[in-house]
Amino acid sequence: MTQFVLIAALGAIASVSAAGPDAVILGEAGTYAILSKAGISTVPQSVITGHIGVSPIAATAITGFSLTADPTNVFATATQVTGKVYAADYAVPTPKNLIVAIGDMEAAYTDAAGRQPPDDDKRDLGSGDLGGKTLKPGLYNFNSSVTIPTAGCTISGNDIPIGSLLPPDRWIFQITGDLIMAANTFVTLEGGAKASNIVWQVAGFAEVRAGAHLEGILLVKTGAHFLTGASLNGRILAQTAVTLQSTTVTQPSDGRLLAQTADILA
Repeated sequence: MTQFVLIAALGAIASVSAAGPDAVILGEAGTYAILSKAGISTVPQSVITGHIGVSPIAATAITGFSLTADPTNVFATATQVTGKVYAADYAVPTPKNLIVAIGDMEAAYTDAAGRQPPDDDKRDLGSGDLGGKTLKPGLYNFNSSVTIPTAGCTISGNDIPIGSLLPPDRWIFQITGDLIMAANTFVTLEGGAKASNIVWQVAGFAEVRAGAHLEGILLVKTGAHFLTGASLNGRILAQTAVTLQSTTVTQPSDGRLLAQTADILA
């Protein structure tokens, strides 16, 4: 009888679909707080929690950081980074690992950009102006640039209990233009929303202006620019350059194990 009840309970969980789209799998790119194909710069001091890496370019493309090579030359450290620094010209196995991570980043971008179709009420929401909006789980598509003005916006989940086997809430924002946050603007999470389950796929550049705060994973085609005092709870995965001005970047809790477990049950 107990076994029957357990099987029935698992069946009930399996019948629940995730709120929002399926997860975008980051692969090895998800082990970096910042990953770039064209360089990472900081002026003057930024605070990064998590690993950073550049490939297929050399460590000379990482500027403004006080790099100190590890004796193995597999990685470096920096006072600005709580984590390790990797570049394509470091010792093996770093070059190969970075090739995999860059490939995974590009695959994740392609996956996020190719999701079809968005919900009708999430297509070109607010004509690209997210000011004052509360954004529930889903796939959002913008055939334009997106702005987050001084009113900010809220990303709101469904209050899934901690430890639940229910699938997590997820968000994908497909943006054909740029993503621009006004100075001193905040993206706020509520209802159990997690930065690790929020993906901003940006075909143009992302610019987070002075004092603004963003949540989520940035998959950026053209560039990522964080101005003085800006901050991110998430990851910057950029196919071109990342520029930081006294920026704080904190990688989120990974969340992939729970998501994969929930997807298997779903």
